[in-house]
Amino acid sequence: MTETVWTGKYLEVRREGNWEYASRVGDMAAVVMVAIDSDDQVILVEQQRLPIGRRSLELPAGLIGDVTPGESLEDAASRELEEETGYRPERIQQLGDFYSSPGMTSEMFTVVRATGLTRVGEGGGDDAEDITVYRVPLAEVATFVAEKRMAGVGIDAKILLLLGAGML
Repeated sequence: MTETVWTGKYLEVRREGNWEYASRVGDMAAVVMVAIDSDDQVILVEQQRLPIGRRSLELPAGLIGDVTPGESLEDAASRELEEETGYRPERIQQLGDFYSSPGMTSEMFTVVRATGLTRVGEGGGDDAEDITVYRVPLAEVATFVAEKRMAGVGIDAKILLLLGAGML
């Protein structure tokens, strides 16, 4: 029997026997964007992440339906990419569904490729976010990640998609 231990706005903690895990409230899903511009540069973001106590280098991402209930994955991807990075995609292609850490959370996200990018703003996120946007040549991602790690920036595991997992 599953017991809900605590529920917040976006997360809840559940217990089943001796197992404890986090779950999205209402099974809300997320979308992660691999955004590549016409110069073969990938768009990355860096932002403060409270759970790790430092800034984190990440692929742009966001929740589906947190602003507009019933929002499509494609609309959420476009909205989040523009909000976080200032780029609007012409095309969104789904690459697959993944689980972030299946031993600790039921969170699922869909990875999409965003192409046909047009710069329409500065990005940086909403009022509660402080996002730095980077354009990194695909051939230099590994070096860029290593430099950020040496500077004390946390590296989101989804960056591995760019380092040889064949998702591009």
